[in-house]
Amino acid sequence: MKSVLITGANRSIGLEIVKQLSKKGLFVYLGSRDLVKGEEVVAELAQNGFENVKAIQIDVTNQESVLAAKNSIEKEQGKLDILINNAGVLGAMPQNSSTTSIENIQETFDTNFFGVIRVTQLFLDLLKKSDSPRISNITSGLGSLTLHSDPTWKYYPFKAVSYVSSKTALNAFTVALAFELKDLPFKVNSIDPGYTATDFNNFNGPGSVESAASFIIKHTLTDENGPTGKFFSNDIEDESEESPW
Repeated sequence: MKSVLITGANRSIGLEIVKQLSKKGLFVYLGSRDLVKGEEVVAELAQNGFENVKAIQIDVTNQESVLAAKNSIEKEQGKLDILINNAGVLGAMPQNSSTTSIENIQETFDTNFFGVIRVTQLFLDLLKKSDSPRISNITSGLGSLTLHSDPTWKYYPFKAVSYVSSKTALNAFTVALAFELKDLPFKVNSIDPGYTATDFNNFNGPGSVESAASFIIKHTLTDENGPTGKFFSNDIEDESEESPW
């Protein structure tokens, strides 16, 4: 049975990914910063027929927390097949480039960028023990510099500096990591679930969590011939579903 860790998975898109992967027969670690909340969610899932789901405490901004999660999964599984770096924050608004404080930007980067690097680096040894390791970095279409340079793009006016720049940096990390691991069976991609209605954005997005989770899973559970070092977006109306960087 393949194992997967999903960070920030006790609600919204992360929780829906847990549900869909559980139904596909994977052993799912539901990463939650608050273990009590995570365990409450798992108990509810069990009552609704979802199996092989376990809550695990993981705060991506805390080295000791991430290391403890890694050690726990290593003891129980011996390896990890899939890492979905889903935990993310929007950051305090507004985020004008000329006035947003360094502290605001740093706080957003701590989760969206440095948190992903921390988790990925600490779990790489376990992922290397898998026959088909996958790393999916959950990004945003707002991280595309190409689209942000296009005045005709529908989200062109949204230039929130903390959030946008953290996702652009995350995409750069994906490219570098995919290149480093290209001679191993890893597939490393940035995946944008699209503008989805969640508590993250006061339920303003047009997309559903079901569609978002399904899209992420589609580009995560790939075979040995699957792409690596790509940026996929649920908001791209193109057969390739690839977003420009």
